[in-house]
Amino acid sequence: MEILLFGGTTEGRMLAQWLDERGDKVTYCAATEYGGTLVPEGAGVTVHVGRLDQNGMAALLAAGHFDYAVDATHPYASVVSANLKAAAGEAGVPYLRLVREDVPDDESWFHAPDAKTAAEMLLGMEGNILLTTGSKELDCYAVPGLRERVFPRVLPALDSLNRCLELGFPPAHIICMQGPFSKELNIAMMEQFNISVMVTKASGKNGGFWQKAAAAAEVRADLLLIDRPCPEDGLTMLEMKSFLNRPWTEK
Repeated sequence: MEILLFGGTTEGRMLAQWLDERGDKVTYCAATEYGGTLVPEGAGVTVHVGRLDQNGMAALLAAGHFDYAVDATHPYASVVSANLKAAAGEAGVPYLRLVREDVPDDESWFHAPDAKTAAEMLLGMEGNILLTTGSKELDCYAVPGLRERVFPRVLPALDSLNRCLELGFPPAHIICMQGPFSKELNIAMMEQFNISVMVTKASGKNGGFWQKAAAAAEVRADLLLIDRPCPEDGLTMLEMKSFLNRPWTEK
C-alpha cells in the first residue's frame, strides 16, 4: 500500500512508523525542516518538507500512485485539512482524517474561539502568561500591555525564535522546547516565571493537554482554552489502523 500522509503531530509520526513496520510506502509531508527531523526513519518512509497549498497537494498526489491521502495534521490546521480533502477529491484519491479525542469541558476554564479573542481577554486578566499555542499566531499577543507579560513556549527552531524576537517579546521570556511536557515540568516553568494564566489549545492527550491543565490547577493559575475550530469527522488511531488492516479486496 502507498500512503500520502500529512503529519506534524505525535499521532502522525506514530502512524508513519506503524505503516513502515507493516511494509507500506509512506510519503510523509512536514511543513518545516524541523518537523521533518522528527519523523521516524524507515526504509519505506520518504519525507517531503515544505508548506503546500491545494495546488501543490494536487500536484504531489498526481505524481504518485497513492492508495490513500491521510490527514494527520493538528486539529487546528483547518485550512490544511480543507485543502488536502479538496486536492484528494480532485486527484481521485480517498481521503482519510485521523482525529484526536475531544477535550471535555471544565467549568473553571476560560474559553476563546480564536487567538485574537484570547489576546483581548488576556488584556483584562492580571499576571504573567504562559503561551503554549505555538508561534503561528503570536502577532495577536504582541501588543502593549500584553507582550511584556507573555512567555511564549515555541518549538526549538530558528524560525520560531526569530518570530518571537521580531514581534518584540523579551528574550528572557522566550522558551524554545519540544513537547509534550510532563505535569511536573509545566509546574516548574509556571513557578519559575510566576505564571498566573496558561493559554493552550484543546490538543488532547497526544498534545499534552491534560498535563498542562493539571499543572495550571496545581499552581492555581487560570486556564484559557482556545476552542477547536469545529467538530471533526474522522477515525481515531485505533479505527484508522483497523481500517487500513482490512484485506485489500475490501478497499
